[in-house]
Amino acid sequence: MHLYNRVNKEELKQRLQKETFERKTISFYKYHYLENPQEFRDNIFRDWFPLDCFGRIYVAREGINAQMSVPEHHFEAFLQTLEKYKILQGIPIKYAIEDDGKSFYKLTIKVRPKLVADGLDDGAYDVTNVGKHLTGLEFHNYIGQENTVVVDMRNFYESEIGHFEGAICPEADTFREELEIVTDLLEDKKDKKILLYCTGGIRCEKASAYLKHNGFEDVNQLHGGVLEYARQIKAAELQPKFIGKNFVFDERMGESVSGEVISHCHQCGKPCDTHTNCANDSCHLLFIQCDECREKYDGCCTPECTEEKAGHNHAAQNRYIFGNSRKYRKSLALVRAEKKSEAPISK
Repeated sequence: MHLYNRVNKEELKQRLQKETFERKTISFYKYHYLENPQEFRDNIFRDWFPLDCFGRIYVAREGINAQMSVPEHHFEAFLQTLEKYKILQGIPIKYAIEDDGKSFYKLTIKVRPKLVADGLDDGAYDVTNVGKHLTGLEFHNYIGQENTVVVDMRNFYESEIGHFEGAICPEADTFREELEIVTDLLEDKKDKKILLYCTGGIRCEKASAYLKHNGFEDVNQLHGGVLEYARQIKAAELQPKFIGKNFVFDERMGESVSGEVISHCHQCGKPCDTHTNCANDSCHLLFIQCDECREKYDGCCTPECTEEKAGHNHAAQNRYIFGNSRKYRKSLALVRAEKKSEAPISK
């Protein structure tokens, strides 16, 4: 048995579209020391591949982080495989808010140095000394209270399309960068109640430990992240305090929580919260694009990339204007002003 995928991307996607059964999109993580991450990785691949499980799973000495799509008719068998491993026994599973069953098209399991890259040496801080875990309802009730600060521990491209009311949303492109920015932003707020959140909770485990290491005492984190919050709020029939869409790391790229659209197309400025990657193979920049601009630019981020994709221009690489990386970000107001004056847009 080969312990990796051997079929090309396009064929796998075609197979997915032809499936006649339903799938469940789930996610889970756990910090737990693994003596042999590679052996564990190979074992779970052997367990999950025959069950037609898809997903993106990262394994490290410090544990596992998984986003998966599991066939409904194999779901009980999948749960039984979890009981074989101490790290997976009783692991909390989070379910997608919106699920079309098309979140993943293959099974990818990789061994990495860390589950969440923080750019710090092992032992720089105690990653087990984490903040207090709050349920979705507890987190919901704390938002808006006096002396409470809500902090988004996700990247800018995630918070741009959705975030909690009144949250601090640092303009960070990586988690490593986010740790430094948040610590600086909260320097004069060590007497406040800090509420951290992320997509599924794993980044907050490290972030809360890092803040406690830096002198913050009342550090709290949303257990299960936005995914679990949305489930609990919906079950309680409450109006969510998370506005917009929750970015997810699969083919969907997002699932709506409040039904509101709070972001804008990076090309024309109209309300839009649909992320895409530039269709030009030499670019693939992540940005927000509405249906009209997708058609106008053939799925590309700039006219130059549209031309390059069509084979008319082979010198357009790295001339990107829009997108979520700070290297390319600039206000839409400035973009429109420059367009209006027909002045060239500088980087």
